[in-house]
Parts: sequence; C-alpha cells; structure tokens
Amino acid sequence: MAPVLRYIILKVIVLGSYRSRLEIIADILTVVKGNGSAKKTQIMYGANLSYAVLSRYLAEILNACLLKFESSKRHYVLTEKGKKFLQHYREYSRRNKHVERQLENVNAKRKVLEELCSA
Repeated sequence: MAPVLRYIILKVIVLGSYRSRLEIIADILTVVKGNGSAKKTQIMYGANLSYAVLSRYLAEILNACLLKFESSKRHYVLTEKGKKFLQHYREYSRRNKHVERQLENVNAKRKVLEELCSA
C-alpha cells in the first residue's frame, strides 16, 4: 500500500468522520504531493471525499494557488505555496495534538478535584 494512502486511511480511522477545513485541504495536498501529481479521481479517493465536496475544495485551493492544474496532462500539481502550506500544517497539527493532550490531562485533574469535593 502506498505511504500516502496508508496515511489517509490512518487519519480517517483515528479522526473519525469529521475533518476540519484545514485537514481536508492538507489531505488533498498530501495526495497530490505523494503522487507527484494527481488526477481528480485519484485525489477524490485518496482524500476520501465525494466528487461535489472535492470540486468545492479544489476551486478554493486553485484560487489560493496551492495547486495548479496542468491542462495538457489533465492533472493537478503542488505549487511552492502548497508545499509551504503542508510544512506549516504539519507543525500546526503537531502542536495542536500536544495542546489537546495537555487539555485532556487538565480535565482529568479537574474531574479528580470535583470528585474530592463531593460528599
């Protein structure tokens, strides 16, 4: 199994069915990056999106110049700006997970305190 596909499947299993806008954009860009370039159907399956949702996101991503469409080959290619987005997204995602773990610890400690206060 391709590393990019394994990454997307793992994300879907771990995250559940709801993804944020930034996660979906990162997933789309990751599929394109992993293949070097990708056609719409490859992105659709790789990012686990419906055709309608993918079309909406592709319009936004193309408008932001994160991807470019090469009409001669009929595929999408990651731009330098898209590569930069993925670098920043990886750092954001790493830090976000760290903050979520800290918040879970704080909530667990709060629960212990609440239990100690009850009769």
